[in-house]
Amino acid sequence: MISGWGRYPRLPSEVVRPAPGSLPDAMSGGPVIARGAGRAYGDAAVSLRRTVQMDRHDRMLDFDAETGLLVAEAGVTLGQIIDAFLPRGWFPAVTPGTRFVTLGGAIAADVHGKNHHRDGAFRSCVAWLDLVGPDGTEQRCSSQQNADLFDWTLGGMGLTGIVTRAAIRLRRVESAWIAQKTIPCANLTDTMAAFEANADATYSVAWIDCLATGAARGRSLLMLGEHATAQQSKRRNPLATPKTDSKSVPFDLPGWALNGLTVKAFNAFYWRKGKSGPRQSLVDWQSFFYPLDAILGWNRIYGRKGFVQFQCALPLDTAQTGLEALLDEIAAARAGSFLAVLKRLGPGAGKFSFPMEGYTLALDFPVSDKVLALLERLDAITIAHGGRFYLAKDARMKAATLRAADPRADNLKRMRDEMGLSAGFRSAQSERLAL
Repeated sequence: MISGWGRYPRLPSEVVRPAPGSLPDAMSGGPVIARGAGRAYGDAAVSLRRTVQMDRHDRMLDFDAETGLLVAEAGVTLGQIIDAFLPRGWFPAVTPGTRFVTLGGAIAADVHGKNHHRDGAFRSCVAWLDLVGPDGTEQRCSSQQNADLFDWTLGGMGLTGIVTRAAIRLRRVESAWIAQKTIPCANLTDTMAAFEANADATYSVAWIDCLATGAARGRSLLMLGEHATAQQSKRRNPLATPKTDSKSVPFDLPGWALNGLTVKAFNAFYWRKGKSGPRQSLVDWQSFFYPLDAILGWNRIYGRKGFVQFQCALPLDTAQTGLEALLDEIAAARAGSFLAVLKRLGPGAGKFSFPMEGYTLALDFPVSDKVLALLERLDAITIAHGGRFYLAKDARMKAATLRAADPRADNLKRMRDEMGLSAGFRSAQSERLAL
Protein backbone atom coordinates (compact mmCIF):
# COMPACT_ATOMS: atom_id res chain seq x y z
CA MET A 1 0.00 0.00 0.00
CA ILE A 2 1.37 3.43 -0.88
CA SER A 3 0.10 6.98 -0.68
CA GLY A 4 1.13 10.55 -1.37
CA TRP A 5 2.39 13.00 1.23
CA GLY A 6 -1.12 13.51 2.61
CA ARG A 7 -1.32 9.75 3.41
CA TYR A 8 -4.78 9.72 1.83
CA PRO A 9 -5.82 7.66 0.00
CA ARG A 10 -3.67 4.57 0.61
CA LEU A 11 -3.77 2.27 -2.40
CA PRO A 12 -2.28 -1.07 -3.45
CA SER A 13 0.38 -0.83 -6.15
CA GLU A 14 3.35 -2.79 -7.43
CA VAL A 15 6.38 -0.52 -6.96
CA VAL A 16 9.48 -0.99 -9.12
CA ARG A 17 12.82 0.90 -8.84
CA PRO A 18 14.57 0.69 -12.21
CA ALA A 19 18.18 1.73 -12.62
CA PRO A 20 19.04 4.18 -15.42
CA GLY A 21 18.90 2.23 -18.67
CA SER A 22 16.35 -0.33 -17.49
CA LEU A 23 13.32 1.91 -17.59
CA PRO A 24 11.70 0.24 -20.64
CA ASP A 25 11.73 -3.13 -18.83
CA ALA A 26 10.05 -1.57 -15.78
CA MET A 27 7.35 -0.15 -18.02
CA SER A 28 6.41 -3.46 -19.61
CA GLY A 29 3.08 -4.77 -18.48
CA GLY A 30 1.87 -1.20 -17.79
CA PRO A 31 0.12 1.15 -17.56
CA VAL A 32 2.48 2.87 -15.15
CA ILE A 33 3.03 6.21 -13.48
CA ALA A 34 6.35 7.70 -12.41
CA ARG A 35 6.93 8.64 -8.77
CA GLY A 36 9.66 10.87 -7.43
CA ALA A 37 9.94 11.65 -3.72
CA GLY A 38 6.24 11.00 -3.04
CA ARG A 39 5.55 14.68 -2.27
CA ALA A 40 2.42 15.02 -4.38
CA TYR A 41 -0.24 15.20 -1.69
CA GLY A 42 -2.83 12.81 -3.11
CA ASP A 43 -2.79 9.99 -5.66
CA ALA A 44 -1.15 11.73 -8.62
CA ALA A 45 2.02 9.61 -8.32
CA VAL A 46 0.35 6.34 -7.35
CA SER A 47 -0.65 3.74 -9.92
CA LEU A 48 -3.37 1.20 -9.32
CA ARG A 49 -1.10 -1.23 -11.20
CA ARG A 50 2.62 -0.41 -11.37
CA THR A 51 4.36 2.63 -9.89
CA VAL A 52 7.83 3.43 -11.22
CA GLN A 53 9.96 4.85 -8.42
CA MET A 54 12.63 7.14 -9.91
CA ASP A 55 14.92 7.56 -6.92
CA ARG A 56 17.80 5.67 -8.63
CA HIS A 57 17.87 8.34 -11.36
CA ASP A 58 19.63 10.82 -9.10
CA ARG A 59 22.79 11.99 -10.85
CA MET A 60 23.73 15.54 -11.76
CA LEU A 61 25.33 15.30 -15.19
CA ASP A 62 26.58 18.68 -16.34
CA PHE A 63 26.74 22.32 -15.28
CA ASP A 64 27.63 25.49 -17.16
CA ALA A 65 29.11 27.91 -14.66
CA GLU A 66 28.64 30.81 -17.07
CA THR A 67 24.92 30.40 -17.72
CA GLY A 68 23.79 28.41 -14.68
CA LEU A 69 22.37 25.63 -16.88
CA LEU A 70 22.24 22.34 -14.94
CA VAL A 71 21.58 18.95 -16.53
CA ALA A 72 20.35 16.36 -14.03
CA GLU A 73 18.37 13.16 -13.84
CA ALA A 74 14.71 13.30 -12.87
CA GLY A 75 15.15 11.80 -9.39
CA VAL A 76 17.43 14.59 -8.16
CA THR A 77 15.71 16.72 -5.53
CA LEU A 78 15.80 20.50 -5.33
CA GLY A 79 17.46 20.07 -1.94
CA GLN A 80 20.34 18.15 -3.52
CA ILE A 81 20.69 20.89 -6.13
CA ILE A 82 20.81 23.56 -3.42
CA ASP A 83 23.39 21.60 -1.42
CA ALA A 84 25.63 21.29 -4.46
CA PHE A 85 25.24 24.73 -6.03
CA LEU A 86 24.32 27.31 -3.39
CA PRO A 87 27.94 27.30 -2.12
CA ARG A 88 28.89 28.19 -5.71
CA GLY A 89 26.38 31.05 -5.88
CA TRP A 90 23.38 29.41 -7.56
CA PHE A 91 19.81 28.72 -6.39
CA PRO A 92 16.68 27.23 -8.06
CA ALA A 93 14.97 29.90 -10.15
CA VAL A 94 11.54 28.58 -9.08
CA THR A 95 10.82 26.44 -6.04
CA PRO A 96 7.68 25.24 -4.26
CA GLY A 97 7.36 25.19 -0.46
CA THR A 98 9.49 22.08 0.04
CA ARG A 99 13.00 21.26 -1.18
CA PHE A 100 12.25 17.53 -1.09
CA VAL A 101 10.51 17.44 -4.49
CA THR A 102 12.34 15.85 -7.40
CA LEU A 103 13.14 17.48 -10.69
CA GLY A 104 10.74 15.11 -12.46
CA GLY A 105 7.95 15.88 -10.02
CA ALA A 106 8.49 19.62 -10.33
CA ILE A 107 8.17 19.31 -14.10
CA ALA A 108 5.12 17.01 -14.01
CA ALA A 109 3.23 19.38 -11.69
CA ASP A 110 4.79 22.56 -13.17
CA VAL A 111 5.18 23.75 -9.60
CA HIS A 112 5.14 27.42 -8.71
CA GLY A 113 6.66 29.43 -5.90
CA LYS A 114 6.50 32.74 -4.12
CA ASN A 115 7.81 34.49 -7.23
CA HIS A 116 5.19 33.34 -9.74
CA HIS A 117 3.85 36.89 -10.11
CA ARG A 118 7.26 37.89 -11.54
CA ASP A 119 8.94 34.79 -12.89
CA GLY A 120 6.19 32.30 -13.75
CA ALA A 121 6.06 28.59 -12.93
CA PHE A 122 8.82 25.96 -13.08
CA ARG A 123 8.49 25.76 -16.87
CA SER A 124 10.15 29.16 -17.07
CA CYS A 125 13.51 27.63 -16.08
CA VAL A 126 13.33 24.35 -18.06
CA ALA A 127 15.44 24.45 -21.22
CA TRP A 128 14.69 20.90 -22.32
CA LEU A 129 13.69 17.48 -20.99
CA ASP A 130 14.06 13.87 -22.10
CA LEU A 131 10.83 11.88 -22.10
CA VAL A 132 10.27 8.12 -22.42
CA GLY A 133 7.08 7.21 -24.26
CA PRO A 134 4.87 4.11 -23.96
CA ASP A 135 7.06 2.12 -26.40
CA GLY A 136 10.18 2.78 -24.31
CA THR A 137 11.60 5.25 -26.83
CA GLU A 138 13.20 8.39 -25.42
CA GLN A 139 12.89 11.75 -27.13
CA ARG A 140 14.11 15.25 -26.33
CA CYS A 141 11.46 17.92 -25.90
CA SER A 142 11.91 21.69 -25.74
CA SER A 143 10.21 24.81 -27.03
CA GLN A 144 11.90 24.12 -30.39
CA GLN A 145 11.91 20.31 -30.48
CA ASN A 146 8.69 18.32 -29.97
CA ALA A 147 7.31 21.59 -28.64
CA ASP A 148 3.71 20.42 -28.27
CA LEU A 149 4.71 17.44 -26.13
CA PHE A 150 7.07 19.66 -24.12
CA ASP A 151 4.21 22.01 -23.34
CA TRP A 152 1.84 19.21 -22.32
CA THR A 153 4.47 17.53 -20.15
CA LEU A 154 5.02 20.64 -18.00
CA GLY A 155 1.92 20.39 -15.83
CA GLY A 156 0.71 17.15 -17.41
CA MET A 157 0.92 15.26 -14.09
CA GLY A 158 3.16 12.52 -15.51
CA LEU A 159 0.55 11.47 -18.06
CA THR A 160 2.62 12.18 -21.18
CA GLY A 161 5.52 9.84 -20.36
CA ILE A 162 8.39 9.47 -17.90
CA VAL A 163 10.89 12.32 -17.61
CA THR A 164 14.40 10.89 -17.29
CA ARG A 165 16.56 14.04 -17.29
CA ALA A 166 16.22 17.75 -17.83
CA ALA A 167 18.21 20.94 -18.22
CA ILE A 168 17.19 23.78 -15.92
CA ARG A 169 18.51 27.30 -15.46
CA LEU A 170 19.56 28.25 -11.93
CA ARG A 171 19.49 31.77 -10.48
CA ARG A 172 22.74 33.48 -9.49
CA VAL A 173 22.74 34.68 -5.86
CA GLU A 174 25.31 36.41 -3.65
CA SER A 175 24.30 34.89 -0.34
CA ALA A 176 22.31 32.15 1.40
CA TRP A 177 20.19 34.81 3.12
CA ILE A 178 16.90 36.51 2.43
CA ALA A 179 16.04 40.09 3.34
CA GLN A 180 12.50 39.62 4.65
CA LYS A 181 9.86 42.29 5.24
CA THR A 182 6.72 41.40 7.20
CA ILE A 183 3.52 43.40 6.75
CA PRO A 184 0.58 42.70 9.11
CA CYS A 185 -2.72 43.16 7.26
CA ALA A 186 -5.96 43.71 9.19
CA ASN A 187 -8.28 41.95 6.75
CA LEU A 188 -8.55 40.51 3.24
CA THR A 189 -8.96 43.90 1.55
CA ASP A 190 -5.77 45.12 3.19
CA THR A 191 -3.97 41.88 2.31
CA MET A 192 -4.80 42.07 -1.38
CA ALA A 193 -3.95 45.78 -1.50
CA ALA A 194 -0.57 45.02 0.08
CA PHE A 195 0.12 42.31 -2.51
CA GLU A 196 -0.69 44.73 -5.34
CA ALA A 197 1.35 47.56 -3.81
CA ASN A 198 4.37 45.25 -3.55
CA ALA A 199 4.13 43.62 -6.97
CA ASP A 200 7.78 44.43 -7.62
CA ALA A 201 8.96 42.24 -4.72
CA THR A 202 10.77 39.13 -5.95
CA TYR A 203 8.99 36.88 -3.44
CA SER A 204 5.67 37.37 -1.67
CA VAL A 205 3.44 35.06 0.36
CA ALA A 206 0.86 35.56 3.09
CA TRP A 207 -0.12 33.38 6.01
CA ILE A 208 -3.82 34.01 6.44
CA ASP A 209 -6.02 33.45 9.49
CA CYS A 210 -8.83 31.49 7.90
CA LEU A 211 -10.98 31.48 11.05
CA ALA A 212 -11.04 35.25 11.69
CA THR A 213 -14.45 36.74 10.99
CA GLY A 214 -16.14 40.13 10.75
CA ALA A 215 -13.79 43.08 10.28
CA ALA A 216 -10.81 40.77 10.75
CA ARG A 217 -11.82 38.31 8.01
CA GLY A 218 -8.72 37.49 6.02
CA ARG A 219 -6.21 39.12 8.36
CA SER A 220 -2.74 38.01 7.47
CA LEU A 221 0.99 38.37 7.71
CA LEU A 222 2.38 39.21 4.27
CA MET A 223 6.05 38.29 3.88
CA LEU A 224 8.17 39.80 1.12
CA GLY A 225 11.65 38.57 0.30
CA GLU A 226 14.76 39.46 -1.69
CA HIS A 227 18.00 37.54 -2.00
CA ALA A 228 20.40 39.44 0.23
CA THR A 229 23.63 40.71 -1.25
CA ALA A 230 26.94 39.53 0.17
CA GLN A 231 27.28 42.89 1.92
CA GLN A 232 23.78 42.70 3.41
CA SER A 233 24.41 39.21 4.77
CA LYS A 234 27.24 40.52 6.97
CA ARG A 235 28.81 37.05 6.98
CA ARG A 236 32.41 36.08 6.34
CA ASN A 237 31.10 33.40 3.96
CA PRO A 238 27.74 34.71 2.71
CA LEU A 239 27.03 31.54 0.71
CA ALA A 240 27.46 29.16 3.63
CA THR A 241 24.26 27.42 4.63
CA PRO A 242 23.33 28.23 8.23
CA LYS A 243 23.18 25.25 10.56
CA THR A 244 19.64 24.37 11.60
CA ASP A 245 18.33 21.60 13.79
CA SER A 246 15.67 19.55 12.05
CA LYS A 247 13.05 18.04 14.32
CA SER A 248 10.79 15.16 13.51
CA VAL A 249 7.30 14.12 14.52
CA PRO A 250 7.95 10.76 16.23
CA PHE A 251 4.40 9.41 16.09
CA ASP A 252 0.95 10.06 14.67
CA LEU A 253 -0.91 12.65 16.71
CA PRO A 254 -4.44 11.66 17.78
CA GLY A 255 -7.15 12.73 15.38
CA TRP A 256 -8.72 15.13 17.88
CA ALA A 257 -5.52 17.15 18.31
CA LEU A 258 -6.40 19.45 15.42
CA ASN A 259 -9.89 20.90 15.66
CA GLY A 260 -11.57 24.27 15.30
CA LEU A 261 -10.65 25.37 18.81
CA THR A 262 -6.97 24.42 18.67
CA VAL A 263 -6.56 25.92 15.21
CA LYS A 264 -8.30 29.13 16.28
CA ALA A 265 -6.03 29.41 19.31
CA PHE A 266 -2.94 28.79 17.18
CA ASN A 267 -4.02 31.35 14.58
CA ALA A 268 -4.64 34.02 17.24
CA PHE A 269 -1.23 33.34 18.80
CA TYR A 270 0.57 33.36 15.44
CA TRP A 271 -1.14 36.59 14.39
CA ARG A 272 -0.21 38.41 17.62
CA LYS A 273 3.36 37.13 17.45
CA GLY A 274 3.78 38.20 13.84
CA LYS A 275 2.10 41.57 14.37
CA SER A 276 4.39 42.46 17.26
CA GLY A 277 7.56 41.04 15.69
CA PRO A 278 10.22 42.86 13.65
CA ARG A 279 9.12 44.29 10.30
CA GLN A 280 12.55 43.86 8.68
CA SER A 281 14.77 40.82 9.25
CA LEU A 282 17.45 38.70 7.67
CA VAL A 283 16.47 35.03 7.51
CA ASP A 284 18.23 31.99 6.12
CA TRP A 285 16.98 30.38 2.91
CA GLN A 286 15.51 27.32 4.67
CA SER A 287 13.37 29.45 6.98
CA PHE A 288 12.05 31.62 4.15
CA PHE A 289 11.40 29.05 1.43
CA TYR A 290 10.90 25.81 3.37
CA PRO A 291 9.68 26.43 6.94
CA LEU A 292 7.87 23.10 7.12
CA ASP A 293 10.93 21.13 6.02
CA ALA A 294 12.41 21.88 9.45
CA ILE A 295 9.88 19.40 10.88
CA LEU A 296 10.54 16.03 9.30
CA GLY A 297 7.41 13.95 8.93
CA TRP A 298 5.12 16.91 9.65
CA ASN A 299 2.33 15.09 7.85
CA ARG A 300 1.99 12.91 10.96
CA ILE A 301 0.48 15.76 12.98
CA TYR A 302 -2.79 15.09 11.16
CA GLY A 303 -3.07 11.59 12.56
CA ARG A 304 -3.26 8.16 11.00
CA LYS A 305 -6.12 9.06 8.67
CA GLY A 306 -3.97 11.65 6.94
CA PHE A 307 -4.87 15.03 5.54
CA VAL A 308 -6.10 16.67 2.38
CA GLN A 309 -5.18 20.00 0.92
CA PHE A 310 -7.49 22.33 -0.94
CA GLN A 311 -5.75 24.69 -3.34
CA CYS A 312 -7.54 26.78 -5.90
CA ALA A 313 -6.64 29.71 -8.13
CA LEU A 314 -9.11 32.53 -8.69
CA PRO A 315 -8.90 35.10 -11.50
CA LEU A 316 -8.20 38.72 -10.59
CA ASP A 317 -11.69 40.06 -11.25
CA THR A 318 -13.42 37.58 -8.94
CA ALA A 319 -10.63 36.87 -6.47
CA GLN A 320 -11.82 39.04 -3.60
CA THR A 321 -15.46 37.93 -3.66
CA GLY A 322 -14.39 34.33 -4.17
CA LEU A 323 -11.89 34.42 -1.30
CA GLU A 324 -14.48 36.04 0.97
CA ALA A 325 -16.96 33.29 0.17
CA LEU A 326 -14.35 30.58 0.78
CA LEU A 327 -13.29 32.07 4.11
CA ASP A 328 -16.90 32.48 5.25
CA GLU A 329 -17.63 28.84 4.44
CA ILE A 330 -14.51 27.62 6.26
CA ALA A 331 -15.19 29.76 9.33
CA ALA A 332 -18.82 28.61 9.47
CA ALA A 333 -17.69 24.98 9.36
CA ARG A 334 -15.14 25.66 12.14
CA ALA A 335 -12.75 23.48 10.21
CA GLY A 336 -9.97 25.99 9.86
CA SER A 337 -6.45 25.21 8.78
CA PHE A 338 -3.38 26.62 10.48
CA LEU A 339 -1.52 26.23 7.21
CA ALA A 340 -3.50 28.69 5.12
CA VAL A 341 -1.38 30.35 2.47
CA LEU A 342 -2.31 33.07 -0.02
CA LYS A 343 -0.14 33.97 -3.01
CA ARG A 344 -0.44 36.36 -5.95
CA LEU A 345 -0.07 34.59 -9.30
CA GLY A 346 1.10 36.12 -12.54
CA PRO A 347 -0.18 35.18 -16.01
CA GLY A 348 -0.59 31.47 -16.66
CA ALA A 349 1.22 29.53 -19.37
CA GLY A 350 1.04 26.04 -20.78
CA LYS A 351 -1.62 23.67 -21.93
CA PHE A 352 -2.57 22.22 -18.53
CA SER A 353 -0.57 24.08 -15.88
CA PHE A 354 -2.40 25.24 -12.77
CA PRO A 355 -1.54 28.95 -12.35
CA MET A 356 -3.70 31.73 -13.77
CA GLU A 357 -3.33 35.44 -13.12
CA GLY A 358 -5.02 36.10 -9.80
CA TYR A 359 -4.72 34.63 -6.32
CA THR A 360 -4.20 31.11 -5.03
CA LEU A 361 -5.34 29.92 -1.62
CA ALA A 362 -4.05 26.68 -0.06
CA LEU A 363 -5.34 25.05 3.12
CA ASP A 364 -4.66 21.73 4.87
CA PHE A 365 -7.36 19.78 6.71
CA PRO A 366 -7.31 16.46 8.57
CA VAL A 367 -9.37 13.90 6.67
CA SER A 368 -12.93 13.38 7.92
CA ASP A 369 -16.39 13.05 6.42
CA LYS A 370 -17.13 16.59 7.59
CA VAL A 371 -14.04 17.97 5.87
CA LEU A 372 -14.71 16.09 2.62
CA ALA A 373 -18.22 17.58 2.56
CA LEU A 374 -16.77 21.05 3.24
CA LEU A 375 -14.31 20.68 0.36
CA GLU A 376 -17.15 19.95 -2.05
CA ARG A 377 -18.74 23.25 -1.00
CA LEU A 378 -15.40 25.00 -1.53
CA ASP A 379 -15.22 23.37 -4.98
CA ALA A 380 -18.61 24.86 -5.87
CA ILE A 381 -17.55 28.35 -4.72
CA THR A 382 -14.35 28.10 -6.76
CA ILE A 383 -16.22 27.07 -9.90
CA ALA A 384 -18.81 29.83 -9.41
CA HIS A 385 -15.98 32.37 -9.39
CA GLY A 386 -14.20 31.04 -12.46
CA GLY A 387 -11.38 29.32 -10.56
CA ARG A 388 -9.48 26.09 -11.04
CA PHE A 389 -7.75 23.45 -8.87
CA TYR A 390 -4.14 22.35 -8.31
CA LEU A 391 -3.89 18.65 -9.16
CA ALA A 392 -0.57 18.23 -7.31
CA LYS A 393 -2.56 18.74 -4.10
CA ASP A 394 -5.74 16.91 -5.09
CA ALA A 395 -6.75 13.60 -3.51
CA ARG A 396 -10.53 13.44 -3.81
CA MET A 397 -12.01 15.65 -6.54
CA LYS A 398 -14.64 14.27 -8.92
CA ALA A 399 -14.16 14.18 -12.71
CA ALA A 400 -17.23 16.38 -13.22
CA THR A 401 -15.83 18.98 -10.81
CA LEU A 402 -12.56 19.17 -12.71
CA ARG A 403 -14.30 19.61 -16.04
CA ALA A 404 -16.64 22.27 -14.67
CA ALA A 405 -13.58 24.24 -13.54
CA ASP A 406 -11.13 23.50 -16.31
CA PRO A 407 -12.23 22.63 -19.86
CA ARG A 408 -8.57 21.94 -20.72
CA ALA A 409 -9.01 18.52 -19.06
CA ASP A 410 -10.83 17.24 -22.13
CA ASN A 411 -8.01 18.55 -24.33
CA LEU A 412 -5.49 16.55 -22.28
CA LYS A 413 -7.57 13.40 -22.54
CA ARG A 414 -8.00 13.86 -26.31
CA MET A 415 -4.26 14.38 -26.78
CA ARG A 416 -3.45 11.29 -24.71
CA ASP A 417 -5.87 9.16 -26.71
CA GLU A 418 -4.61 10.43 -30.08
CA MET A 419 -0.93 9.89 -29.16
CA GLY A 420 -1.48 6.46 -27.63
CA LEU A 421 -0.46 7.62 -24.15
CA SER A 422 -3.64 6.61 -22.31
CA ALA A 423 -2.75 2.93 -22.36
CA GLY A 424 0.80 3.50 -21.17
CA PHE A 425 0.51 6.06 -18.38
CA ARG A 426 -2.18 6.17 -15.74
CA SER A 427 -2.28 7.21 -12.12
CA ALA A 428 -5.00 6.63 -9.57
CA GLN A 429 -5.76 10.33 -9.97
CA SER A 430 -6.01 10.14 -13.77
CA GLU A 431 -8.45 7.24 -13.50
CA ARG A 432 -10.51 9.05 -10.84
CA LEU A 433 -10.61 12.21 -12.97
CA ALA A 434 -11.09 10.37 -16.29
CA LEU A 435 -7.95 11.87 -17.82
